[in-house]
Amino acid sequence: MESATKWIHSLLFFTFTFASLYLLDTFIISSRLSTDYQNIKLKKKPQLPLHFRSDGTFKILQVADMHYGNGMLTRCRDVLESEFNCCTDLNTTQFLRKIIEIEKPDLIVFTGDNIFGRSATDAAESMFEVFAPAIDSGIPWAAVLGNHDQESIMNREELMSFISLMDYSVSQTFPSTKVTSDPAEQQPMTDIDGFGNYNLEVWGAPGSYLSNSSILNLYFIDSGDRAIVDGVRTYNWIRESQLSWLRGVSKRFQGQWKFADQSVEIPLLPVMHPALAFFHIPIPEIRQGPIKDIVGTYREYVACSSVNSGVLKTFISMGDVKAVFIGHDHNNDYCGNIKGIWFCYGGGFGYHGYGVAGWPRRARVIQAELGKGKEAWIDVEKIRTWKRLDDGVLTKFDEQVLWDIHTLR
Repeated sequence: MESATKWIHSLLFFTFTFASLYLLDTFIISSRLSTDYQNIKLKKKPQLPLHFRSDGTFKILQVADMHYGNGMLTRCRDVLESEFNCCTDLNTTQFLRKIIEIEKPDLIVFTGDNIFGRSATDAAESMFEVFAPAIDSGIPWAAVLGNHDQESIMNREELMSFISLMDYSVSQTFPSTKVTSDPAEQQPMTDIDGFGNYNLEVWGAPGSYLSNSSILNLYFIDSGDRAIVDGVRTYNWIRESQLSWLRGVSKRFQGQWKFADQSVEIPLLPVMHPALAFFHIPIPEIRQGPIKDIVGTYREYVACSSVNSGVLKTFISMGDVKAVFIGHDHNNDYCGNIKGIWFCYGGGFGYHGYGVAGWPRRARVIQAELGKGKEAWIDVEKIRTWKRLDDGVLTKFDEQVLWDIHTLR
């Protein structure tokens, strides 16, 4: 009788265990492991290629050094004592939303240290939060990495790959071997140093003779993070493989000139199509100088690599780069001319990055403008820039012309 009771208890225990495992698998485990094809989220793609507006302008918002951490849990640095208790990473994203709304750019460019890795517990979650204002706007956006982004749980390749897959991002992990605006046709060039080297072409205004032609090129370059040279720690630098790629893209870009209507005679101007470059860490010449025609604030020692890899010489030899936009040194927001090329700091944008208390966070805007022909817009005529402060009224200041086709400035 006792053995029969034990057998019944064992049977009931086995039945209960089996039933529990079956229910757990059916309603919890399987539902999480299976793919719900009706709820798959595809990337929201921006409209490409990029185009000048019908008013002949193309506007870029540069956002440098957001240094985003863990959102509302991350406190601000270098703000007034009266601001500290209510200041978090959310001040950074709020500033971004406000400046997008007032400037309405055609492209948003993030020039590195987008997240502050040591303060970002989950790199992916931090990137979702910090890029949210750009994504919510539906405006195409591009990013490069700084020297702090990879200090969380993702390496540089993983970060750029993740960024390239985010909604409305036009970022690329590797440059393409094929000139096309269709990502499906692009073949990545992986034999190049760094992650986040790519170029974007901006086509002419709708309805113009150049609406199907690339007339402004945008270079994005990975300037790396840290390196050791002769036993001494320094910042990284742009490598020869990247410079070789730049020279090739520039030559190809200048060699293409196609029109929607070949029968129309267009008053061509004897000048190369202009290009702009974006990366994070300054080049040594910015520290060494001489820098001419400075507009803005130069209040911080330039932090750059001890290695001069010939970036400036490459840009000069290419001939198309008119201005370069960088970050890294938060307390510099100036533009200065070195051997005919403008180098412009974005100025510190993020509230978790270092700064100066009482010196408002800021952003830079770049606007390319087309010349007007007898009947329609033609080639790029002028490139200008200005900045805005997060001072409550988004003060616009330091407006200047970086390049004018008529003066070749």
